[in-house]
Order: sequence, then structure tokens, then C-alpha cells
Amino acid sequence: MGAGHSHGHTGHSEPTAEAMAARRKANRILAAVLVPLTLLTLAAMAALWPSGSKEGLTLANPYAAAPGVTFDTGRIQRVVTESCTPATAGDSAAQGSTAQGNTGGGSQCTFAFTEPDKGGNPVKVVINPDIAKSHGVKVGDNIRYLNLSHAQAAATGADAPAAQGSPSYIFVDFVRTMPIILLAILYAVVVVAVARWRGLRALIGLVGAYFVLGSFMLPGLVEGKPPLLLALVGSTVIMIGVLYFAHGFSARTSTALLGTIFGLGITALLAAWATDAANLAGVGSHDAATLVNISDHISISGIILCGLIISGLGVLNDVTTTQSSAVWELYELAPNTSARKLFSSAMRIGRDHIASTVYTIAFAYAGAALPILIIVMLYNRPLGEALTSAELSEEVIRTLVGSIGLVLAIPVTTLIAVLVVKATGIRSAEQPGQPSDADHRPGGRAAVTADDVEDTGALAAAAVVAGRENADAGAPPATRRGRRAAQQE
Repeated sequence: MGAGHSHGHTGHSEPTAEAMAARRKANRILAAVLVPLTLLTLAAMAALWPSGSKEGLTLANPYAAAPGVTFDTGRIQRVVTESCTPATAGDSAAQGSTAQGNTGGGSQCTFAFTEPDKGGNPVKVVINPDIAKSHGVKVGDNIRYLNLSHAQAAATGADAPAAQGSPSYIFVDFVRTMPIILLAILYAVVVVAVARWRGLRALIGLVGAYFVLGSFMLPGLVEGKPPLLLALVGSTVIMIGVLYFAHGFSARTSTALLGTIFGLGITALLAAWATDAANLAGVGSHDAATLVNISDHISISGIILCGLIISGLGVLNDVTTTQSSAVWELYELAPNTSARKLFSSAMRIGRDHIASTVYTIAFAYAGAALPILIIVMLYNRPLGEALTSAELSEEVIRTLVGSIGLVLAIPVTTLIAVLVVKATGIRSAEQPGQPSDADHRPGGRAAVTADDVEDTGALAAAAVVAGRENADAGAPPATRRGRRAAQQE
């Protein structure tokens, strides 16, 4: 593990020998805990690694076509609404129709004249009624459709009129490749432009995290591996890789990792208890019912348990990294602050983060469950009954479990960080009256650049601490925020 705060000295004097020795001491303390834990996690991962065999699984693939049937793509040229009964999807005469209403009575259907991507004349694709009502289709849309024309011709043979009432081209889905690619490129450009190399490393780490999810956790659930152990091991491996790859090998990253692992443990224990106590069976979901029927090894409650743990990884990583950085920056600004005061200052940042992340989790799950929320509202059921129903209980428990885990991880991460920075005594070699590295910065300890503080919350709290120190010395706080905080004290 490298330097605990390497970027803080960029453009300033080199760290002293005492500071380097203190950082090595911090790394040894953290390595004594994290190295055995990492080795144990990797050993458990090797023992739980799935075979990858799908023998015995009976799952009908909805995207597998029968002989003579293909999935084609094309761009819509024209959209019409006409009678469903006389329509002949492959008939060239019908393709030339410009009717916008029903001329022969009967039900109304929406048809999209689509130019196939593989070439040829436009085909008449019937649009599903639910798509036509909810979203609709328009000229220029790229769609995927089922081509039944060859199968119908082979089945009817010479008796072609027998297929006159059946559509030959049926809408399946929209082609979303290009919008998603453009959004992904924009996301990557924005992340790298703002966070630079660290942002690029974070994106690469995200790819690695999905590799662990797709090659270890998902196949393990299919094969019936213990879901709690599977989720804990997989999540820990993901966090180890993501944190060190994105933030580098440093004492503050190791501190954040310890806090994250603690939060994972709390979340896993609560998720295991809640899944059993609340009887989360997941049988009300169509997807869950499909999984239950394809294999005897798949446990829906185990999948829910695993999902409860995985869902909080991102926010948990966020709060622990922020708290670790905040403690380090506060200590750099006020190295003579006591451990108690340092912990209190960092927890001011933590409490603000707790408030914001609780809203983040709650609204993220509410946004994902909006269709269910609307249906439950229309049922006019009592609020308590609705929140504990099969439709919403899983989302409610996911929110509560994830929030408890991240809230408890904040004080634990802060405490670990304070103990580490105080134990190393990075500034202990400085004698009273002698200038420190911070005093060589423009403006003294109260002058902090954006590069010195990675988190805006840490910057604000650091300014407050610096202002209090100046006030104790008889000097006015260096910043407006510091002066306001000193007056409030």
C-alpha cells in the first residue's frame, strides 16, 4: 500500500522521513488486518466458484425462433391505423394502402410499414396493442419484428389463401442499440473529463465488478450455492478491486475498505434475518415464477437475500470513501487536534451524508417501482397494508436494510480512520513553533485547494476546523464559513 496522502504534497515540499515512516506504519497496521481477510475471501471464492454447467435447466427461450421463422430489424417508413380483419401483412396491395381509419368495420390495429435492414420491399408489421396505446411508434423508429412469412408459405403450400387472416410480420421490440451506446459514450466522456485518470480507473473497475457478478454470483445462485456466503464473498471481492483500482493503494483507501466490509457484514446479517422474518418468497413476480419452474436448485428467497446485499454496494462505497478522505484532510489541516475532536468534526460531515444518502436510496427504489406504486394507489388500500404487501414489502425492506448498513458504516469508518491517523503520528515530529508542510502552503493551514480535498463536505468541515483553531489563537477565522461556525460555537 502506497502513501496515505500522496496527492496532498503535489507541488509542495517532499514528505519528511518521519512522515514516510509514519505512513509505512499505517500501512502495516492496515495490512495486518486486510491481507488475511483478502486471502480468506479469495479462498472462499475459489471454493464456491460455480461449475458453469446448465445441465438440467429447462428454460424456453422467447427469442429462439422456430424453423423458417426469423427475427428481423428495420426502420419504420409509415404508420397507419386500419381494420385488423382484412389485413394481409405480406400483401403488396395492402402495403400500398393509405387508409387512416377502419373502412370495413371491426377492431382497429396499428401497422408500421417497415424497410428491412437486410434490404427488400417494405413489410407491414402489426404493432402490439399495448405498445400502440402506451408509447406508440413513429416514422424513423428502428424496430425488431418476427418474420413468419416463410413459415406460413411452407405450411400452406398451394393453399395460400388459408393464411390470409394471419399477420406475417409481428412487432417484438424497439432497437435501442444506438441511444444506449451514445449515452454510454457520453457518460464515459463526462466521468473521464471531470475525474480524469481516476474516473477512467473507476469505469474499468465497474467492468470488473460486473464480471464477478456475471461469472461468479449469478451462476452460483443458479447452482444453489449458499446465497448469504455467495453475496458476502462476491461483494467483498468487488469492493476490494473497485476501491484499490479507482483510488489507489493507500492508507485512506484501506480504511474505507474496512468500513465498507463492516457495512457489508451488517447488511448481510439484517438481510438474512429480514428475508426469513418477513417471509420474502418473491412468488408474486412473473420472473420469479419462471425461475422456480426451471430448476430445483434455485431459491427465490436466496436470490432476494443476495439482491438485498448487492443493492447497497454503490452507496456504501461512496459514504465510506468520503468519510475516510474527510478524516485525512481534517488531520492534515489541524494535526494537533485531539482524537475526540477529530472524530466529532468528521462526523459532522457524516451526518450530512447520512441525511442525503437516505433520500438517495429511498427515491431510487421508489422510482424503480413507480408502476407498482401506481397500481397499489389505485387499489385504495390502507397505507400500512400496502407497504407490507407482497408487491411492496421487498422494496421497503431493501431500503431499510441498505440504509441501516450504510448509516452504521459511517461512524465505524470514521473511528477507524481517526485511530489510524492518530496512531501514525504523521505530524508528531514537528515541534511547537516550527513550520509544518501545511504552513508552506499559500495562506497557511486555512488555505486549501480543490486538489487537496477530494470531497466538498471535507473541504467545508476542514475550513470550519481551521477557523476554530485560528479563533483559539486569537486570530479571526480565515474563511466566511469558518467565521460563521465560530460564531455558532
